[in-house]
Amino acid sequence: MAVTEALPDVGASPRATAARPRPPLAFEMLLTLALVVVAAHALTNLFGPYGFQRDEFLYFAMGRHLRLWGMDFPPAIALLSEAIRRLGDSMVVTRLVPALAHGLLVILAGMLARNFGGGRFAQALAAVSVAITSLFLRAGNLFQPVVLDQLTWTLALLALTRICRSAEEDGGTGDPVAWLGLGIAAGLGLLTKFSIGFLAVGMFVGLLLSPQRRVLLTRWPLEAMLLGLLIGSPSIVGQVRLGFPVVGQMRDLQSYQLVHVGYSVYLIDQLMMFGPVILLAIFGVLHLLLGRSARGFRAVAWTCLATFALLLALHGKAYYIGPIYPTLIAAGAAALELWTGAMAGRAVGRVTGNVLRGLVFVAVLGYGIGGLPMGLPILAPSDMARYAAEIGMAPAMRTNTGEHLRLPQDYADMIGWPEEVAAVARAYKALPPDKQAQAVIIGSSYGHAGAIDYYGKRYGLPPAIAPVGSYWFWGPGDKPGNVAVVLGSDSAGLARYFRVVRPIGRMVNPWGVPEEQHAGIFVVEQPYKTLQQGWPSLKGRN
Repeated sequence: MAVTEALPDVGASPRATAARPRPPLAFEMLLTLALVVVAAHALTNLFGPYGFQRDEFLYFAMGRHLRLWGMDFPPAIALLSEAIRRLGDSMVVTRLVPALAHGLLVILAGMLARNFGGGRFAQALAAVSVAITSLFLRAGNLFQPVVLDQLTWTLALLALTRICRSAEEDGGTGDPVAWLGLGIAAGLGLLTKFSIGFLAVGMFVGLLLSPQRRVLLTRWPLEAMLLGLLIGSPSIVGQVRLGFPVVGQMRDLQSYQLVHVGYSVYLIDQLMMFGPVILLAIFGVLHLLLGRSARGFRAVAWTCLATFALLLALHGKAYYIGPIYPTLIAAGAAALELWTGAMAGRAVGRVTGNVLRGLVFVAVLGYGIGGLPMGLPILAPSDMARYAAEIGMAPAMRTNTGEHLRLPQDYADMIGWPEEVAAVARAYKALPPDKQAQAVIIGSSYGHAGAIDYYGKRYGLPPAIAPVGSYWFWGPGDKPGNVAVVLGSDSAGLARYFRVVRPIGRMVNPWGVPEEQHAGIFVVEQPYKTLQQGWPSLKGRN
């Protein structure tokens, strides 16, 4: 059966359109592409010039301090970290989790294109777009919740497309199995990041504004919500037990990072992340909103638009809204196939349609290949800096606080950690035996403390403490802090807490983020208060 035969007629009625069988799923093609994506990540992590990234050290530490019902952060990443640690914590093994998540995202993009009526071409275009776009490549190469967030949002939106399709077909409440899937996806999202709440708000608005609003009057939305809350309950219980630390985290995030994200920056960054693929997403949302054959999916379009507007209004970082794009890209791919398929009645139209499809595919593939170093850390720092300068990607080199680097911040945060820990180990080993026995290792950030915990094992270093973020909740340990080796602070700051502050050295890292370019190492003694006495006053530092 030809691809265009499986598509709805342009002039078909909404109910007739929804009732048409979907095209077959090109599963073998999607699976092959997903495996290529996973292999690309594995090879990058096996042979690439970078190490682990700052945030990854925190998630490793979360696994070692796993408290399912008492964490200040949704615990899915900690659960995965602990499971991986038991298997072996090499970079290839650790990052296999996000690589597989990216591969699954590729398959889901093809499935969404099929749900929107797309045949083999639409499924391939959607899958390739998600496979090669730098946002998804970068997320799929880092052991962070970002790619898991993209995955859970996409699963939720896939469930919504099935709910809308079944509601349009039978005029009822939607497929109960799809509602169950929506609840599971929401629960997994809540275990991953609290940002799933933005999608929940957007989905409510989307259904309210769509022809499918009648489903809100049934029991299914409530049951899906309760299932999601049940699955995600460890995240909620942890917040309640710890006094809702997420509020302080969001306040700090707003003050120090989101304040630098204006509306224009948010919108321009969408173009930078997606290139020509953004046109496919825009085409997709217009099709879902205006296309006669897409009337059954209006709720999906309004959900994505409402969520986009909400994050724009809250000055969210550009990548926060990334999880809606696999759905919109899939809709755009299906719409392109529908539109070009409608030209097939005439020979000239058929040729024109095929040429247009080919041009779009080449544009997506060419932009993705040309921008590959922005998604995968395959170029050494000097080569990466030169590449970014030559292609005019300076705006993509901003830090979270608005400063400009020669490298993307993720890449800058992958450099220098083993050397810093080795220097800390030398300072620790140089202490007299009596002082070494009572010494504490302190990191001034979760990155410093996490790197010490990860690499310090090879030097026999004790676990690090840090009076910031999640590390604060894990406490100061048993030693009073009469002697400590500190990484990443400064003399003036340390003098507020210790009578003796002795600089040992300074790590110079010209490729790092500003606070890592000259990281100080100190030995401090004679605290004004023991660590246990002073620890409560440090609560809330993120």
